[in-house]
Amino acid sequence: MRSIPSIQFHPLKPRSEAVFSILIPSWNNLAYLKCCVESIRKNSRYQHEIIVHVNEGTDGTLEWVRDQELPYSYSQGNVGVCFALNASGSMATCENIVLSDDDCYYAPDWDHYLVEEVKSVSHIYYCISGTLIEHKPSPYASMIAPHDFGKNVEEFDEPGFLKNYKMIPFADWNGSNWYPLVLHRHLWGLIGGLSTEFTPGISSDPDMTMKLWHCGVRYFKGVSQSRVYHFISRSVSRIKKNEVNDGNNQFLLKWGLSKSTFFGAYLRIGEKFLNPTPDPDWSKFRIKKWRDQLKRFFSFWKKNLPT
Repeated sequence: MRSIPSIQFHPLKPRSEAVFSILIPSWNNLAYLKCCVESIRKNSRYQHEIIVHVNEGTDGTLEWVRDQELPYSYSQGNVGVCFALNASGSMATCENIVLSDDDCYYAPDWDHYLVEEVKSVSHIYYCISGTLIEHKPSPYASMIAPHDFGKNVEEFDEPGFLKNYKMIPFADWNGSNWYPLVLHRHLWGLIGGLSTEFTPGISSDPDMTMKLWHCGVRYFKGVSQSRVYHFISRSVSRIKKNEVNDGNNQFLLKWGLSKSTFFGAYLRIGEKFLNPTPDPDWSKFRIKKWRDQLKRFFSFWKKNLPT
């Protein structure tokens, strides 16, 4: 793996009233970052600590974050989402952290519903997500899609969104894996944050939830009433594949199964949430698991061919 640019840290005095430490990586995406931060500020019921990691920041992001008096970490080059979230997370002071993308608009009271969900759990072994609303069809049943309020921040119909977002019927769902995602700070430290071998970050999210599974988390819940409009991968579309492999193959080699098998057998993503997630029923995934093992064998063999 290539060396990354050194990261600078610029914490501020902790805010005693803050409920969440919200971690937002941003890579020359100032218009979206502004929209995201402003929506958090005006639509949250509680006060929060917003910590930004600035990748490059050559579009004015660095100056804007300083002007806003936000705590931030900074790298002169793009270090990817894994190092970015780990860096910003190291400055978090709240009991719970929220992992966020910068291309999101947070609906009113998004935080209230997540706080209430956290309060309902008697332990710290939870992984809880808000629910994304997206403008185009999604392969995942956990998304409210398609509901088009704008494909980019310039076209965003904020009045239309605020008028209609509550009226879309949707249930709480299994398989929290998407941002915004709430974790207890101790749990984030226990798993070591995001695995930096997935830099710049493709498949680092399911890798994180697999690590959570292995340390005992079974409460993977998406909260329907906590809603966020997502403009969809404004930064991901600009990055290259991970340094070693593409993220899907990297996940397969590390864990011995594909992301889709993990989502279906372990997380049950998109199913209606009823209870904490049980262990996989492999009788339903026997063929898929066999195919994954075959793919993994050939991927490992190809990777180790002499050059």
